[in-house]
Amino acid sequence: MDKFIECLDRQFAQLHSGSYELIAAISPELLYRQPWQQPGRQPGPLNSTSLHSCGEQVLRSAAIVEQTFGGITTNLWDDPFEWTLPESLPTPEKVAGYLDEVEATRKRGFELFQSDADLVKEIMAPSGYTQLLPLMLDTLTRAAHHQGRARATFEILQAEGLNSKTRG
Repeated sequence: MDKFIECLDRQFAQLHSGSYELIAAISPELLYRQPWQQPGRQPGPLNSTSLHSCGEQVLRSAAIVEQTFGGITTNLWDDPFEWTLPESLPTPEKVAGYLDEVEATRKRGFELFQSDADLVKEIMAPSGYTQLLPLMLDTLTRAAHHQGRARATFEILQAEGLNSKTRG
């Protein structure tokens, strides 16, 4: 593997590991809880519709990766919205299973790259022709953003002493 492909592969693998760690650390009853939904908590400045649960943000992160690598490997650019709803993946174990499926799809995508030169090839995406490198960098950036939001939500729940898996 060439240097850029190897670096991108490592970054996506770290993204997968980070999501997996979050899902393993959060208690099942808090997977989809938004911090302002806590019993007895008064509305505050963080209570907006933009603050989603840890589970929702992990799913958004993985769905971005799935959509890109599903497009690269099979030219199916379906939005995984329907099968990544909390109702479809209600437990940390189900989310972890989905993360494994996404990682397998991503690995199949990376198997297609023979050299760094492949990253400048153009493919047809829903938005038109695009080079692989900018597409993968955009995917990585957007997925990491949602993972960061998941981590922030997790930390809010931890700070409030709600996550039973982290209480000592």
